[in-house]
Amino acid sequence: MADQNNQNLSSTERIKQSSDSLRGTLAESVANEITGSIAEDDQALVRFHGMYLQDDRDRREERAAKKLERLYSFMIRLRLTGGYISPAQWVALHHIAGDHSTGTIKITTRQTIQLHGVLKSHVKPTLKAFNEAALTTIATCGDINRNVCCTAHPAASPLHEEIFGLANDIAEMLLPKTNAYYEIWLEGEKIADKQLEEDPLYQDRYMPRKFKIGIAIPPANDVDILTNDVGLIAIVKKGVIVGYNICVGGGMSTTHGNPDHYARLASPLAFTTPENIMKAVYEVLTIQRDYGNRSDRKLARLKYTVDRLGLPWWREELERRCGFKLEDPKPFEFTSRRDNYGWEQNHKGLWYYTLFVENGRVLDIPELKMKQALLEIAQSEKAAFRFTTNQNLIIADIKPEDKDFVAGILEQYGLIAHTERATKLRGNAMACVALNTCALALAEAQRYMPSLLDKVEGLLEKHSLQNEELIMRMTGCPNGCARPYAAEIGFVGTAYGRYNLHFGGDRLGLRLNKIYKESLDEAQILSELDAAFAAFKEERSAGETFGDFSYRKYIQPAVTA
Repeated sequence: MADQNNQNLSSTERIKQSSDSLRGTLAESVANEITGSIAEDDQALVRFHGMYLQDDRDRREERAAKKLERLYSFMIRLRLTGGYISPAQWVALHHIAGDHSTGTIKITTRQTIQLHGVLKSHVKPTLKAFNEAALTTIATCGDINRNVCCTAHPAASPLHEEIFGLANDIAEMLLPKTNAYYEIWLEGEKIADKQLEEDPLYQDRYMPRKFKIGIAIPPANDVDILTNDVGLIAIVKKGVIVGYNICVGGGMSTTHGNPDHYARLASPLAFTTPENIMKAVYEVLTIQRDYGNRSDRKLARLKYTVDRLGLPWWREELERRCGFKLEDPKPFEFTSRRDNYGWEQNHKGLWYYTLFVENGRVLDIPELKMKQALLEIAQSEKAAFRFTTNQNLIIADIKPEDKDFVAGILEQYGLIAHTERATKLRGNAMACVALNTCALALAEAQRYMPSLLDKVEGLLEKHSLQNEELIMRMTGCPNGCARPYAAEIGFVGTAYGRYNLHFGGDRLGLRLNKIYKESLDEAQILSELDAAFAAFKEERSAGETFGDFSYRKYIQPAVTA
């Protein structure tokens, strides 16, 4: 039985439960040509169909002065489990982006892509075109299980295929049962017998908030596994996955000035075998469904339910629902969470090229025709594509006899030189979308981060630290989409041009950072970093990372004071 936190349902909970299995009045809203927006309640429901209503914030004042409504458009996100897309699907994506959006293909921090600037009249054509390419946007936003991530690079482990298959199985198991998506967007037949839509998992209320799952194969932590609601860590013995550590309660979102809303890394809960892992994951969701906070959405993520009820209670309840005993988590070790750029070959002899894509933005600019180059590779059908959770792109599954052809295109368009030019700092950095489209953004992120990195790179060179594998991330608000709290250096927007500076996260994603200084402008940021890099150069221990040094020097004394 759910607890007392659900006595007073939030407005979103009432919208979901009265939505007729996520239909609401979406069909009518989309058909309304008077406005580029949709009905207020439908703005909550449309997320479950894979999109957010946004507007161009750069043009708000101009349009208000002309007494025009905001320039509304939709962000549409694909469901690409494990980040895989075929050559034919990439070709379709290229043309869909050009026909219906801004043209930029945006790689997200969860191994998928999203398109921005899709006008309401283009939403149906976009989704239909995706459907024809065997692509879907179902369950990529909203209070539901999102895109399931896993270790990105097949060369990382001979076991990659196995965990990629598990990611697909989990994603299929956790799909909603409603037919609303097909009825509204693809003009499918309406279901007369609503019993066919009965959903034992989501019922009529779905999850209290978004839900994220990732799978990692140590020693690679490229998926930032502990930032997920549920993180599965494969335990390998003698080349075989013997089971998975189940970690629960990760999540990045916070609220400025409110200590009750905090970032959290997932806690190891238990270990179970491969044959039991699907059942265990399913029942973690049912527990969160029943006990998660449905009154206060800011306290509705799994991390708060874990802290409120405690890990011993969670393990006992999970065992009760699963009907089998769980073991204690097994030891594991991570050694890296960066993307390894350039060429690598897997155990089957296939080649892979990891391409640097700054902030995940695939587009053509005069000096770099990245989008065109990738189109030509896709049209050759000599390579598939895999996205990383660090917003980069792996040109994948290349047969040895096709490597020279793919390499030739990469060379021709300057993409190899582009990747090799990326400094260690820039190659590890990430930023969220922020302005001009995100409604939550308080400051810039992806549009500003490159120029800030130019200046920070200068500081690193000044102190002979340019070869440090620093992990630096930026978001325009405290929601944490680029996982800034799990970086060695994090920037979180507080107002236009101002950011909280965070220090002390570790290199491997096992410790969160803390706020070091609040609401700094660029000059103050650079001054603080200059001083910190100077101290790091002079005072570091042998082999000490900046994250460990900054925690020891700046954060730990404040924590223990």
